Amino acid sequence: MRMNEKLDGFQTIREVLTQQNKDDEDEDGKLTEDDEPRACGVCGDLAKGYHFNALTCEGCKGFFRRAIKRSTQLRCPFLNKCSITKNSRRSCQACRFRKCQAIGMKREMVMSEVEVLERRIRIKRKKKLEALVQLSSQQQDTIQELLCGHRSSFDSAFYRFSGFRPMDRNILHMSEDDQSPSEPCSTSSSTSSSSSSSSLSGSFDKQENVEGNPDRKSSVFTALPHVTDLVTYMIQDIISFSKSLQDFRSLIMEDQIALLKGATFEVMQIRFNMVFNAEKGIWECGNIIYCIDDAVRAGFQPLLLEPLLKFHHTLRKLGLQEEEYVLMQALSLFSPDRPGVQQHSVIDKLHENLGLTLKTWIDCKRTGPEKHLLYPKVMACLTEMRTMTEEYSKQVLQIQDIEPDVISPLIMEIVS
Repeated sequence: MRMNEKLDGFQTIREVLTQQNKDDEDEDGKLTEDDEPRACGVCGDLAKGYHFNALTCEGCKGFFRRAIKRSTQLRCPFLNKCSITKNSRRSCQACRFRKCQAIGMKREMVMSEVEVLERRIRIKRKKKLEALVQLSSQQQDTIQELLCGHRSSFDSAFYRFSGFRPMDRNILHMSEDDQSPSEPCSTSSSTSSSSSSSSLSGSFDKQENVEGNPDRKSSVFTALPHVTDLVTYMIQDIISFSKSLQDFRSLIMEDQIALLKGATFEVMQIRFNMVFNAEKGIWECGNIIYCIDDAVRAGFQPLLLEPLLKFHHTLRKLGLQEEEYVLMQALSLFSPDRPGVQQHSVIDKLHENLGLTLKTWIDCKRTGPEKHLLYPKVMACLTEMRTMTEEYSKQVLQIQDIEPDVISPLIMEIVS
């Protein structure tokens, strides 16, 4: 639509599109100064572009190339003054070649046979490489299946998370002197992973003070009921995600259980990372905001939480797209080396295909500096999580020994 035309708010979409198409056709029918046909400088035929430094037609371009490669010298049978036109250009090759040189066509710009061959090889190699980094139809289907499963099972606004037990965030922050609570999730000191670690250390110091007082020992676990409900909710969604995948459903039940028990903590952290605010060091789960202190108040220790917080900062800084996040979840889920896995070779092949799909996706879709080493960085994050899974299970079991009636059976089954 032209800028000087009045917008009509009552037009239908069809009418707007029809008008735009008509305008485009009108514009296409007009010739600007640059669109005027240009003539070949040698014979006057329609020029297709600049060839060997001069504006020529395709015919004169080919003639000049052949003339340069001739071993014999061209001679005019007349007076070297032949008129070269579209119709007469074949009558005298010598005068045609002379005119090519007169309008500026350069001998040195014609490639030799070796150069032509090398160029063809380069073009062929480039096409081959381009073909290699294209997502296959199977890889595209895999990504679409993962996206559908993820979107149907992950509620990033946490609207479905309801009926949970509340937690009192003030108890752990209570001062011994004035008993006045501080902010439950202070983010002013959490603008980086290092400052977040400092805040985390302070929280553990407070936890130790609380644990030293028998009358207030239970206050250490003030967030445990709520965190238990949150983790249970996340596990149920991860199971739904896994069951939505055809490859997962095709496995025997024993392997399904083994994969879920091994991957649930990792997939949960990948999902939490999608709502992690690295600048503030908080997890923005819709209307609920979590900070690392909440995990402290649930009874978790620095051996897990310090590397976990660092992991979330590292992964978030990669700026992953949704497709990369879901492929990362699938790579974690289909890990053939989980304890209890029986169909090792089948799962190993699935894992290999998913890794190739992620790498191909990055090669195809990513541009700029963020593409550099992104694939190995993602794989390194997956490896880093593997080292935290065992510690997570260990700490859950320790908490269960102290607070045996809080943690859900589903969580216990996952960590057992």
